[in-house]
Amino acid sequence: MRAHLPFRLIRTAAFAAVCVLLAALAHWLSGGSRPPPWTLPAGGGAVFGLAAALGGRERSPAQVGWLLVAAQLGLHELFGGDGTGYVAAHIHGQGLGEALGMLVAHLTATLLTGWWLSRGEAALWALLRRLARRLLFPRPVPARPAARPPVPVVRVRDVPPDPAVRHSVTRRGPPLPA
Repeated sequence: MRAHLPFRLIRTAAFAAVCVLLAALAHWLSGGSRPPPWTLPAGGGAVFGLAAALGGRERSPAQVGWLLVAAQLGLHELFGGDGTGYVAAHIHGQGLGEALGMLVAHLTATLLTGWWLSRGEAALWALLRRLARRLLFPRPVPARPAARPPVPVVRVRDVPPDPAVRHSVTRRGPPLPA
């Protein structure tokens, strides 16, 4: 199933926002500096462009994960600031613990974002398939069952007893054994 442009742009915007905001938060909380304000829209635009180009059809969780790893690496470079090979300088210029913390934070953001987005992607495509199936192949309206003929109402008139037999005893049933 392929996504048309308005739907693709909505999915792409959600992907880019989640990816960039989680990367910025993970970068900041793992010991890096706060990303400069201009990097969030720049990173969002770059991720949006990449996701718009690749978002025309449903992606598997592995594909989403690898795209997120690439996006996180690029965002890490961008959030570093000075633009001069920040990953190499960051790992070698600072202690191994801080570099490892940054790597763990970005990988955690990647795993969480990948899981969340792939589950959302699967649910969204399942919903769209079900909706398309319902619109293209509507269920036939069940025919109304034929109405049963009305049951005739039998009216019984209560006949008053004959005055001659009014005081007689009537018993129904076989005679009692002697």
